Amino acid sequence: MDDPARVEITGLNKLIRALSKLDDQAREDFKEAGHAAASIVVGEAKRTVPYRTGNLYNTIRAGKTVRGGRVYAGKKRVPYAGPIHFGWGRRNIAPNPFLYRAADRRVNEVRDAYLAHIYKIWNRNI
Repeated sequence: MDDPARVEITGLNKLIRALSKLDDQAREDFKEAGHAAASIVVGEAKRTVPYRTGNLYNTIRAGKTVRGGRVYAGKKRVPYAGPIHFGWGRRNIAPNPFLYRAADRRVNEVRDAYLAHIYKIWNRNI
């Protein structure tokens, strides 16, 4: 795992392939599991994001995918999320990896939330 903000669950892809053979509800349940886990990171990121106007803060959100949770920051009207997070040397903007730090701080809660949802899905479908 090279990415400090990435949580990897061994065997998840195999489980998702198996669940894809189930009904649409199982797929929706997996999306909800990822969203719930990502929402934990969103809460922490919003606590620590640099705050000047609130525009960047307001763009931090959780996404839903079958393969896991996603945390997004920035939109077309807030294009500076990347330079704030990763830095921009030519503009003397130091990196402030608030999303990575948020994920690191809450990694155990994220794992537990995701696994709790997976167990519910599993038990409902066996």
